[in-house]
Amino acid sequence: MKQKTLKKAVSVEGVGLHTGKQVHMTLKPAPENHGIAFVRTDLEGHPYIEANADLVTSTLRGTTLEKNGVQINTVEHVLAAITGMDLDNVIIELDASEPPIMDGSALPFVELIEKAGIAEQSAEREEFVVKENISYIDPDTGSEMILMPADKFQVTCMVDFGTKVLGTQNAYLRDISEFKEQIAAARTFSFLHELEMLLKNGLIKGGNLNNAIVFVDKEIDDETLALLKKAFGRDDIQVKPNGILNNLTLRWPNEAARHKLLDIVGDLTLVGTKIRGKIIASKPGHKINTAFAKKLRKIIRNEKRNKVPKIDLNAEPLMNLLDIRQLLPHRHPFLLVDKVFELTDKHVVGVKNVTFNEFFFPGHFPAEPVMPGVLILEAMAQTGGVLVLKTVPDPENYLTYFLKMNHVKFKKKVYPGDTLILRADLLEPIRRGICHMQAYAYANNRLVAEAEMVAQILPKDKAIEK
Repeated sequence: MKQKTLKKAVSVEGVGLHTGKQVHMTLKPAPENHGIAFVRTDLEGHPYIEANADLVTSTLRGTTLEKNGVQINTVEHVLAAITGMDLDNVIIELDASEPPIMDGSALPFVELIEKAGIAEQSAEREEFVVKENISYIDPDTGSEMILMPADKFQVTCMVDFGTKVLGTQNAYLRDISEFKEQIAAARTFSFLHELEMLLKNGLIKGGNLNNAIVFVDKEIDDETLALLKKAFGRDDIQVKPNGILNNLTLRWPNEAARHKLLDIVGDLTLVGTKIRGKIIASKPGHKINTAFAKKLRKIIRNEKRNKVPKIDLNAEPLMNLLDIRQLLPHRHPFLLVDKVFELTDKHVVGVKNVTFNEFFFPGHFPAEPVMPGVLILEAMAQTGGVLVLKTVPDPENYLTYFLKMNHVKFKKKVYPGDTLILRADLLEPIRRGICHMQAYAYANNRLVAEAEMVAQILPKDKAIEK
């Protein structure tokens, strides 16, 4: 499968459900391997927040992402539409902290995407193929999620609200192509006692009687009725025979379960990788959805880190030593990358042949020569430098300086005669010359070292000034 993005930018306006603020949202095409990200155009520097489960800071009344103190609230509906329309790369620009609630479903965003059109890109889509059951249970709520092998992405959602007005319901998504017709139009909902609490505490400023189903699970006294009339500006509020307020008509008898499934699709978008497998969810909610997304991200990272790049060491490299010398400022004996076999806008794979003649072996454990760990890191960093410098049109005029390394781990020793295979992947798009990468080193089909690296590219004249 190829990656997909939008053909053109499209915009919509509305109000945020919880903030009540008017917001202008634009969905824009994004390049290959970019992924999905939010941009706050109302803030200085236009902060960039990736759709990443590791950035989830709250699941109260919706899913909130936060990075460097900047938040995006209630992201699940627009993310569900993007995944439901099978897109990979999208930029979501907002001039407020919360996407518009619209009618409380994902359908307006689906229709917005249809208006933009879908463009197939050249790069292959990365997919997590489920090989064995993966489960997660929330000990506080008893909610459970299971991901099992299947030939495509599917979701079964089972809910039990334990009330007379809304009991047990199930919903199904058997193929992502069904999302628009079967799931997208399912609207958000609330029980009356929850709505009453939110209104009394001023926590639902953008809601109205057109964007949420209200299930009446308690008697409406005069105080509550007055509160509802004031909040929604209507005097004709009544309870229908099916136990919901008279603002809306259900689109399906199990619309609540379908909306819960919609939330699952949106929250699991935060995994950052398409999933080939079947989700079975019992009593889902944003808390367990995002916790499960974090677990899947960790499993995918571990799978990737232990997956040695498959390259033919005897094949013609993409870049040889002479090519690398033209890109990197390092020289013998401190140039620690010999060849580059793969190079895209998001990852690079290089090779370092470790020989007995290396300058460090005579002084580093000479009785049992071992490559210094810091030099393995340097080789990884230089490989990442190739990736970074290839993003500027005149790399000979730039230098790469590493700012920090996190989660550094050494797994195996590297000896003379070993061949180091070095891989670096961008964790997020390069912005203002700051590059955030995950790097790995392999030898003898085993992971020998890994590190998360942050680097900055600077023009040589500015680098000298600093």
